[in-house]
Amino acid sequence: MSRETTPDTMAAMLLTGHGDLDRLVYREDVPTPQPGAGEVLVKVTATAKNNTDRKAREGLYPVKKGEVTSFAMGGTPTLTFPRIQGADIAGRVVAVGEDVDAARIGERGLLDFNLYPNARRDINLTPDYYGHGADGGFAEYVAVPSDQFHHVPNPELADAELAAMGMCSYQTAYHMMTSAGVKAGERVLVSGASGGVGTALIQLCRIVGAVPYAVSQQEKAPALKALGAEAVIDRGDLAGFAERVLEATGGAPIDAVMDLVGGEMTDRFIDTMIQDMKARTTYPRLSIAGASGGNISEILWTRFYLYQVQIFGVSHGTREEAEQLIAWIRAGELKPVLHAAFRLSDLHQAERYFVSRDSNFLGKIVIVPDSQWDEHGAPFALEGHS
Repeated sequence: MSRETTPDTMAAMLLTGHGDLDRLVYREDVPTPQPGAGEVLVKVTATAKNNTDRKAREGLYPVKKGEVTSFAMGGTPTLTFPRIQGADIAGRVVAVGEDVDAARIGERGLLDFNLYPNARRDINLTPDYYGHGADGGFAEYVAVPSDQFHHVPNPELADAELAAMGMCSYQTAYHMMTSAGVKAGERVLVSGASGGVGTALIQLCRIVGAVPYAVSQQEKAPALKALGAEAVIDRGDLAGFAERVLEATGGAPIDAVMDLVGGEMTDRFIDTMIQDMKARTTYPRLSIAGASGGNISEILWTRFYLYQVQIFGVSHGTREEAEQLIAWIRAGELKPVLHAAFRLSDLHQAERYFVSRDSNFLGKIVIVPDSQWDEHGAPFALEGHS
């Protein structure tokens, strides 16, 4: 094993069980991981916070009614405690394990966050990820597969900005689109448009030539339009929602919906696709990758099968999609949408801020180890939180 000098222990935020913020415990005496065969040890400089961190902590990933648990799609629970959360990791390689070229030491990169079940590049049926089934980036160091830590040298991107472009949001967004077969020229409705997945969807639609229509608060319209949204439909006014979407499209039906909300909104989203079936040239398609508006929806199944609405449940993505995203990042075709940075020791504060975020919130929050704060976090701190 080749390495720079690293400490025997490190600072990390440990998730000690399902529950509230008191289950997140900051410690400075956690053993520093060692890279195994085929792995690199990464000195973490920034890790983006995702809604999945909170949901896993609170046990909000049931697959049966009444459960308080996290998912175990492979059959065996992988979220064990204590666990270090944090999936979207940026940092620098400081050590390599057996069979990894020592020339990688010093590389700045971004992690493909998936714990893949096998080597297949085109499918991922038992999704799991770093920060859930294995320790993640809310720490000073993390050991990860060398082929999933992608070199991104781009000097125009700060480490915090690179973390904000992490795979948890961007790969989920891209997989929503590939699952539904979104093509150039199609009209795509994006719910939850101001969050990490939503802002990624807007950019990715433009890259492939589709036209994104964002569902969000009107005060965020200028920023979302600057990002690429064709129009912004107010999420707060539900009366006549479908009609207002059709007004924005000039009367043309939405081709595909990217649903991050669920609940009662899903039925309204379907309305935007089935107003005039004679005007369509493809089947109505709904990709769903979140349920922030409610985990249970009441919908007439006749609406699905009579209108031939295709539904795609989306969780994570594939190696092929991750590599395509990295190529777009390196080429400068994707832009970071970074809201703010918080110190790792202030993760409780970051969680509270994330849950109670106001109308000014757009994009991603990143968490920076205290030891890296001055260089990688302070330039992006909220006003009054430096």
